[in-house]
Amino acid sequence: VWVFDPSGQRLGILATPEKPSNCCWGEADRRTLFVTARSSVYRLRMKVAGAP
Repeated sequence: VWVFDPSGQRLGILATPEKPSNCCWGEADRRTLFVTARSSVYRLRMKVAGAP
């Protein structure tokens, strides 16, 4: 999962054990990124909130 800032500058990559198929922000503070893959759903807590 590639991570970009609002201006489009790439900040880094979030590695997952499987190839991601989709992702979305969740929980009330939008600081949890859920990533789906072929056989799993991954939950990553982030330091900042995701876009609404």
